[in-house]
Amino acid sequence: MSKVLQKLIDGKVVAIVRGISSKDIIPTVQALKDGGITCVEVTFSMSSEEKSLDTLKSISMIAETFGDEIAVGAGTVLTPENVRRAKEAGATYIISPNVDADVIKETKALGMISIPGAVTPSEALDAYKAGADIVKLFPAASLGLGYVKAVMGPLDGIPITAVGGIDASNYQSFIDAGCVGVGVGGNLVNKKLIEAGDFEAIKQLALEYGLV
Repeated sequence: MSKVLQKLIDGKVVAIVRGISSKDIIPTVQALKDGGITCVEVTFSMSSEEKSLDTLKSISMIAETFGDEIAVGAGTVLTPENVRRAKEAGATYIISPNVDADVIKETKALGMISIPGAVTPSEALDAYKAGADIVKLFPAASLGLGYVKAVMGPLDGIPITAVGGIDASNYQSFIDAGCVGVGVGGNLVNKKLIEAGDFEAIKQLALEYGLV
């Protein structure tokens, strides 16, 4: 197992950074790290090239500042081109909301961990056959813990992570059900707190996951 994959599994929680400016990225990640979170996904925005470039800048800053202490990946990756751009910026894993064989194959060709998103057992199996290392069930909380358990039953050979509607109050239930990890967005990486400069509050939110 690669060191990055092991770090993702050991870390349990991937903090999803969405819509956070690169100017706030280092204190944000430091606060998450101080709270025990060691895996961070910075998402692409499809709304503008400027925002995509800022995503790449944030990934580079995290990789350069924290090195192996933080496993940094790119999220909402929809094209092989953005796989390549993320790799050049320093990302070590690629997360997508969908199953795209071309994205998965490019990710693996570049030596990165592939985590595509699926809803159905067929999508999950297609993703794994295409080379995915972990399959993201999304939106997990909306689907329900019962659904996640039901899907995982016949697919017990596929590592599953749960994303969507996860917070400190329910994440352990998904881990206990057999998920190798969870992804947590605004419930942890709170945009209003970050814009207010309240990074201590971000640390306290991270500490609620009990990973320290």
